[in-house]
Amino acid sequence: MSVYDQKPDRFLAKLQVSLGEGTEAYCAGFEMNEWRCSPFAFHLAEWLPEYALPEEELRIHHENLLMKLHQAAIRVYTSEKYKNRGEAGEIALHAICRDYFGTIPLSPRVFYKSSSNDVVKAFDMVHVRLIDNQKPEIWLGESKLYETASKAVSDAIASVSQHLDAGFLTNQKVLLGPQIPKSTPRYEEIVALFNKNSSLDELIGNAVFVIGISCDSLAALEAQTTDNAYLQKIRSELEYLWSRINNSGLNQRVRIRLIYTPLANKNSLVEAFDRRLKGLQ
Repeated sequence: MSVYDQKPDRFLAKLQVSLGEGTEAYCAGFEMNEWRCSPFAFHLAEWLPEYALPEEELRIHHENLLMKLHQAAIRVYTSEKYKNRGEAGEIALHAICRDYFGTIPLSPRVFYKSSSNDVVKAFDMVHVRLIDNQKPEIWLGESKLYETASKAVSDAIASVSQHLDAGFLTNQKVLLGPQIPKSTPRYEEIVALFNKNSSLDELIGNAVFVIGISCDSLAALEAQTTDNAYLQKIRSELEYLWSRINNSGLNQRVRIRLIYTPLANKNSLVEAFDRRLKGLQ
């Protein structure tokens, strides 16, 4: 049995607001007429080991559970300047892809940091999605955790556009290829896409560029429950994000999947997550 066969229980709910293939929204929901900030932060902490530790370190048992959580929390970051950090958004994107799409991590992003406070110029997520009778899909994620939707989507478009640079992708192939665990299902097919002698066209042709936007949402701030009025407002917010991506032409160059997580208050979530993280360090 793979270490990735077991996952935390589902927390984020998929909202019925999709604009079609490749656009989704997921919400933490509401409790006692308030957006579930603290429970969301707790759920993110549940995913810490898988987000921060490579596969060989994920053999978790009763006697080493707390130590694994401690190791993962240290690797995420130890900075007191947490307000501008985006790890909570990255973990949310990781959790959604794992939970709803059954992706498998190929390498944890934080594994490439030279220290736990480094900012990594790389994809925020590198997963694979295996579908019967189809080639493996390499899911390359870019996460933005901002207060405003306009800033989040602008920076996401810019980041993915920069990542499509041939030199960057070539370096990523060299970096990521050797890190793919040999125990990964269909390993030979996957690692062939990262071979230095293979064309970048092969990797891009089998890639899905996942844009995760987590930002303040007026709909989430004003709502008290997931009712039709809330869903209609979230759909409008999702339409805005997708229109920005569509107008950029990015989705004409590569396969894009937009995953939107509306937040009632981004800063409150970051603070709640930081408290959880510090408590495990």
